[in-house]
Amino acid sequence: MATDEPGVSITGGVHGSTFAIGSHARAESHHGVAPGRDEDAEALLAAVRELRADLTRLRSTDETATLDTALAETEEELVTTGQAGPTRRERLRALLDDSQALVNLVASAGAVAGLLGL
Repeated sequence: MATDEPGVSITGGVHGSTFAIGSHARAESHHGVAPGRDEDAEALLAAVRELRADLTRLRSTDETATLDTALAETEEELVTTGQAGPTRRERLRALLDDSQALVNLVASAGAVAGLLGL
């Protein structure tokens, strides 16, 4: 059965490629472009990174490990999406609130807490 439609053949890999097929197809590529962050997100990212660095200077406990994991996830979200979502912020707020002694001990924890509205 013959068709008047043109054929499409892709040979090799398409990793990192952008293409569109069809009469109304549209392709848009953003490879390697970091999302924009507003001033608040930039400040939070800097404070999160500083607190993570400060945590390495403290004796590791379950509490600091949990906090570091949450901070790493927040940092990743800020870097990849340009923002930290409300759920992520709430979780971090709760962990910092539960770690009040840590917040008082480490100035960078206070900076993160302040940016989260604690």
